[in-house]
Amino acid sequence: MAVEVDGANRHDMKMVEATLNNVQAFPRRRNEEQNLSLDKGFDYPEVSELVRDYGYTPHVRSRGEEEISERIPGYRARRWVVERTHSWMNRFRRLLVRWEKKKENFLNMIYLACSVITFRAAGVFG
Repeated sequence: MAVEVDGANRHDMKMVEATLNNVQAFPRRRNEEQNLSLDKGFDYPEVSELVRDYGYTPHVRSRGEEEISERIPGYRARRWVVERTHSWMNRFRRLLVRWEKKKENFLNMIYLACSVITFRAAGVFG
């Protein structure tokens, strides 16, 4: 998981490289495929090329793809992963309305929220 904080007036696609540089993960095996689910804000050729350069397989919802995927029986959408995570993050009021003035403080609150979400998913908090 990786997080990068910037102003709301900055486009999502410009933050891809900074976010991928912040990925904290275990070393992966050679033939293990790594997937990256992104929303429509990342539907650009430059983003797909950059994501592939980092060794990920991008899954980006393209415009007009909704109609095609709904007709395929048994199709499971990947976009819900991104939306679900945003929903979980919005449950923390301190993140929903940014009270911190310093970027470092806000980023640490995001890390804390991600830790709580991970512990809940693992069943540590019950």
